[in-house]
Amino acid sequence: QVHLVESGGGLVQPGGSLRLSCTASGSSFSIYSMGWYRQNPGKQREMVAVKTSSGSTNYGVFVKGRFTISRDNAANTVYLQMNDLQPEDTAVYYCNTEVDVTHDDYWGQGTQVTVSS
Repeated sequence: QVHLVESGGGLVQPGGSLRLSCTASGSSFSIYSMGWYRQNPGKQREMVAVKTSSGSTNYGVFVKGRFTISRDNAANTVYLQMNDLQPEDTAVYYCNTEVDVTHDDYWGQGTQVTVSS
């Protein structure tokens, strides 16, 4: 069972920045991808950014160059640097990881990001 521990959420003013981090532990297999998704009540969870172990990266269309995902493969840790945050970025942000071989995926408990003046 893979355990994900997230940190870095909080309250920030519009135009501000936050950095999320997530560390995976307990996997019997190597980590294939790590990434971030977000969700608001009553809405579907949407991809924010995902990075594979080979370095391939995908971002949600709403990111528009404001967010940067990075990974420390040796530490099984993924970071999300979020700049120029706007009220519409308010959501619970969830860390996700997919492991090699079985391709099972796992979710963190979520961290709240609130952008408000």
